[in-house]
Amino acid sequence: QVQLVEYGGGLVQAGGSLRLSCVASGRTFSSYAWGWFRQAPGKEREFVAGISWTGGSTQYTDSVKGRFTISRGSAENTVYLQMNSLKPDDTAVYYCAAKDYRPRGVLTMENEYEFWGQGTQVTVSS
Repeated sequence: QVQLVEYGGGLVQAGGSLRLSCVASGRTFSSYAWGWFRQAPGKEREFVAGISWTGGSTQYTDSVKGRFTISRGSAENTVYLQMNSLKPDDTAVYYCAAKDYRPRGVLTMENEYEFWGQGTQVTVSS
């Protein structure tokens, strides 16, 4: 059974940084594409960042470009989201997602992903 668990959420002041981790278990993840999504109160879940299975391609939503970085860990079952210069608008529950996807592209749509974590809360105070 595949399980994704997010770590690293918390409360931070505006301008601060957090690094989220997503650790997967239950199978081999060498050919998996990964994504981070977020859902703020009263809003729909949105794409934040994605990375291809090779790690060679990444994509970000416009509001986080230049501030967030998605990366794969040395272990094939781990992905990170480094978040810098955080803003109150970044406050949300952050979810990681994964899909076995060998084409060298980034998945950006929620319904393209197969597996999801339970989410971790990120709160940015002003």
